[in-house]
Amino acid sequence: MKRRFVLVGAVAAGCLALSLVFSPRVARIEGQAMSATLNDQDRVIVNRSAYLFSSPRRGEIVMHRYPRDERRMFVKRIIAQGGDTIRIEQGRVYVNGQAIEEPYVTPEARSRDTLASLTIPPAQYFVMGDRRNNSSDSRHWGLVPEKLVVGHVAFRFWPNTGKVN
Repeated sequence: MKRRFVLVGAVAAGCLALSLVFSPRVARIEGQAMSATLNDQDRVIVNRSAYLFSSPRRGEIVMHRYPRDERRMFVKRIIAQGGDTIRIEQGRVYVNGQAIEEPYVTPEARSRDTLASLTIPPAQYFVMGDRRNNSSDSRHWGLVPEKLVVGHVAFRFWPNTGKVN
């Protein structure tokens, strides 16, 4: 009887741990760094199991822990990933020598930044907000290690609904 109680307790604890790790997370966007894609106070669903069997890809919006203070969470777009070379000239972003199309960055949100060529190490990401002239991101504090990526921002459910690009 005692063994059964211990076994049931262990299974219940394992199920609880799995549900906490892999269940979707609800998050609130704070600030304008991702506007016009995501705005201040938008509510989103973060798919924490999205990267169990694959890695984040260029162009995806992710929630990640801030590399300088892992208690804080940020939502940014992946611009370059391990193996890519990135450079920025007068706000125009080049990945692997090609200017990337960024329809999510409005003309008034563009920056005039310049960044020398940087090759991204494996399991690291260069992330930026969509509002380039008002975003604290990899241009300021460096790369995001893959282990700090919490999940894929998949869906906005308030105030407007829809898949997030």
